[in-house]
Amino acid sequence: MSTRPPQPPEAQSGEEEELEVRALYARMLEGWNARSGEAFAASFAEDGEVIGFDGSQQIGRMEIATTMSQIFADHPTGRYVWKVRGMRLLAPDVALLRAVAGLVPAGQSEIAPALNAVQTLVAARRAGRWNIMLFQNTPAQFHGRPELAEQLTSELRQAR
Repeated sequence: MSTRPPQPPEAQSGEEEELEVRALYARMLEGWNARSGEAFAASFAEDGEVIGFDGSQQIGRMEIATTMSQIFADHPTGRYVWKVRGMRLLAPDVALLRAVAGLVPAGQSEIAPALNAVQTLVAARRAGRWNIMLFQNTPAQFHGRPELAEQLTSELRQAR
């Protein structure tokens, strides 16, 4: 048991913040994998935003939950496989996470390379709690560079 008093957030090394933000990202994607709009949206700030794979936008936790619930009700969605490539603090209470993700379509067992994505998450700590402010899911198309698409798919297969 440590007798040292807790350090203020600005004095921490960043390791704790990185773990918390990585967990926030994982909870969001686990919500997707569970096909739950509420679980997907739970990690977002009240005024958080999503920019989807197709360019669609949802603003606010309620809109995110509603939109995702409709998607899950109307479409057989796949399961995400992901790998965090990096996370850094932009300020003591603001973090940027970069990741890549692949999607295993419903009823299949392999990642569909055409659905690979580069994902960016911006999180902020408010009142001691980390929340997602922005999540952007960009298709990893690598136009004219099929070797990069193959490398990413291979990397994601290893992350499973």
